[in-house]
Parts: sequence; C-alpha cells; structure tokens
Amino acid sequence: MALGARLEIRQGQGLVITPQLQQAIKLLQLSNIELEAFVEGELERNPLLQREDREGEAEPEAPAEAAQDFSADRIDDAGARAEMDVSHDEASPGERATGDAPDAPAADAGGAIDWSRAGNGGSTGFDGDPDAMESALSREKTLAEHLYDQLAVAGLSAAESAVASVLIDSVDEGGYLRADLWEIAERLGCELAFVEQVLGVVQGFEPTGVAARDVRECLMLQLKDRNRFDPAMDALLENLPLLARRDMAALKKACGVDDEDLKEMVAELKALTPRPGAAFGAEPVQPVAPDVFVRESLGGLWHVELNSDTLPRLLVDQRYHARVAGAARSDQEKTFVSDCLAQANWLVKSLDQRARTILKVSSEIVRQQDAFLAYGVEHLRPLNLKTVADAIGMHESTVSRVTSNKYIATPRGVFEMKFFFTSAIQATEGGEAHSAESVRHRIRQLIDAEASESDVHSDDRIVEILKQAGVDIARRTVAKYREAMRIPSSVERRRLLKDAV
Repeated sequence: MALGARLEIRQGQGLVITPQLQQAIKLLQLSNIELEAFVEGELERNPLLQREDREGEAEPEAPAEAAQDFSADRIDDAGARAEMDVSHDEASPGERATGDAPDAPAADAGGAIDWSRAGNGGSTGFDGDPDAMESALSREKTLAEHLYDQLAVAGLSAAESAVASVLIDSVDEGGYLRADLWEIAERLGCELAFVEQVLGVVQGFEPTGVAARDVRECLMLQLKDRNRFDPAMDALLENLPLLARRDMAALKKACGVDDEDLKEMVAELKALTPRPGAAFGAEPVQPVAPDVFVRESLGGLWHVELNSDTLPRLLVDQRYHARVAGAARSDQEKTFVSDCLAQANWLVKSLDQRARTILKVSSEIVRQQDAFLAYGVEHLRPLNLKTVADAIGMHESTVSRVTSNKYIATPRGVFEMKFFFTSAIQATEGGEAHSAESVRHRIRQLIDAEASESDVHSDDRIVEILKQAGVDIARRTVAKYREAMRIPSSVERRRLLKDAV
C-alpha cells in the first residue's frame, strides 16, 4: 500500500468554551466570601478596575460620565432589583404574583487607611479601629497554645519535645489525637515505643483526657485521674454501644455488677467530659452572610432582593485608561492596556450577569415555595433543578451552580438554596406529591409526641399514620429518615421512656 500526503477540507461543529465564558461560569458557583477574594485579586492585577467609594460614586476627581458603571448595586429593576409578591391572605398557597421593587440603599464600602496619624497618638488599633488591638491581645487561648505552654515546662529532652510538638499539632479542637502513631514514628525516624512514651506524657497534660485516640481512651484517662478506673469500669467502657442502646441487662452481665452499682457507674460516666478541648478557644466561626433577602410586604406579598453587602461594586476607570493609552508607545504596552480594558469590562459585566442570574433563580424558588414561607415546613413542595430551569429558561447546570454555596434569608430563618430542592413522595389516591423534608418533619412530630411506653410508634405504625394522612411511603423509607435524624428505634425509645419514669 503506497503512502502519500493529500489535502482534505472538512466541515464540523464543536463547542469551544472561551476563557471569558469559563470565568463567567466560575463566578456563578463562588460563594460571597470566595467572590470577594477573587475580586481583590483582580483589583491588584488590573489597574483599570476600581471600587465605588462610600457614597457609591467614582473617584472625586473623575467626572460622572468618565466611568462605565456595571456594578451590581446599580442594576435596573428588570435585573438585580426585583420584588416577588405572593399573597397568602386572599390567594391560595399556590398563587403567586410579581411586582417591582424599590431601589435598596447602597451599603458602606469602607474607606482607606490613613497612615498619616500613625504614631501620633491618634489611633492605637488596626485599620483605624481602636479596639482591634485590645481584642486581639485579650482573645481566649486555644487548646494548642495551652498544651504548648505545658510542654515548655515539662522538662523533656529535645527528641521528646519534637515528638510532643507533632502530637500536639495533631490534636483537634475537641482534644482528640487525629494522627496514626505508626505514621508519626516513620516520619520522624524513631521507634513506635518512643512515640507512645511521649504520648503518655502529653496525655498527662491538662485538660484531662486530651490527646486520646477515641472516646473510650478519653473517658479512661479521666477515670484514672480520679482513681476510679477498675475492672468493672473497664468492662463498661468496652461495652459503650450497649450503654447507648440502654441495654442494662447486658451491661450488668458484662460488668458483673448489680443494678445499684451499674447506676453509680453510669452516673460517673455522665460526669466526665467527652470533648476535653471544647472549653478552650478556637478560630472564630465565620457567620453566614445571605445572598438574598426575602421579606413579607404589605398585602401578604413576598419581596425578594439581593444583599448589596455581598455584591462587589466595581467601575472601569475610563479616564485613567485614556491617560495610559495615550502614553503607550510600544506594541506591547498598547496590547497590555487593551487587554486590561477588555478584562475589566468583561468582569463587571460578568458580575452584573451573576447578580441577575442569582435573583432570577431565587425569585423562582420563592414562587415555588411560597407555601413554605407562609405556612411552614409541612407545606414545602417537591422541587428539582429541572423545574426551576424550565421556568426561567436556563440550563439545569446553571441553576445548580447558582444554588451552590448561596443562602436565602427568610422570615423562617436563613437557608441554603439547596434546602428548597427536595425529592417527591407520592400521595395516596393520586393527590399532590409531598416533599421529603415535610415528611421528615411529620415523622419527627409523631415521635416527639410520644409521652409514655404505650405511645411509642413503630416504623410500621408511622407508615399507617402517614398513609391515613395521604402520604404513600414505604417502611424502609421511614426507617431511613428516622436514622438520618438520629432518632432511635421504637424499642430503644420505649426503654428510654421506662428509665425516665
């Protein structure tokens, strides 16, 4: 077979994702904290980008028409300023209406740090906050710092101190050791017995029970410190699952004690601390900042608006662009300025589109779940991504990205957008399907209403009660929901009610 070169022309279709489109997709799924970090990086890289000042205007020296404003805080009523009105007084839970929303006031953007007063007795804090230094110095000591303070006075050798430092770094906030001793010994090039010896020293630090590898060891260390660890207690710690199931007969047999001794032993266990490190400080928990607010307005209507505090407000400095573009001489400089302008314009437009998309999706979620807002979790409707995507004319993947790491503040609390997407459970006799979340709520209500041993419902009985209420559900589904809510079985609940009496 002869080999040769030839020229062919073929026509085909293919999907190409441009870098700009990839950036827009990436922005959709970022949380407000991640978005703020991304915008900060873009502000450092692109000299043509600038933030709005405190009053929501451009730089004082720049004229108002010199900057193009694509900020999310200035989107028109058809975009990121919209109101969802749902009446639940005159209309049924399924009826919805939409209206226009008034503009929300712009939030403070924060000012620059004035370094001119540094060292002049004006401000003694960080970033102009006089209390920041005091709060930083008076913060609560963490568990690791507390352990390192004890290590400094423990009188260990250099090798022992090195191993102890690695062990302390492996202790979590609850006080448990989250590392394998074999791995530590191999990494440090020492014998396992040496690591275990140092671990014994660290476990002697305060708080008692720290650096334990499991709950049994944590409780054992505390019992030894109180001189209350004996064979009976050892047997009790070996059978903690029996204690969790309240199987007292099996516990008495395993420990070799009578009822009175077993009650005293259980009381001693209850007086111990399963998380010895919980009493110490930890890194501050970052509060959730909702991306969307849902408020009830006059007439029983729901008002939906974006949280302006979580929306970066950026401007393209056209005046500065004109100045640097006129000063550019080489092709490389002109290309750099042109690329910065294109990237800046694309970013502010992408932020604008992101805000519009979030508002559009959240408004449709409110339309679908207006009964939940008005009447509670029992009226939460089954909802999936396709339903929302079809209603607003978007792809399911777009809706999935928008609802990831986004939160809605409602009169009933702050919920992640994913909360409103629940599977459907069919109704009996062809009625309207029920939300899985509402069914779980009903199961919890039935179990919470149990007041005595005779009132305890088995899973089969719960299935019968739900079917009488119009919910077609299987027994294994009830058991799965009950276990997911960490509710014990009917046998264990009867035993708990009996012991309580």
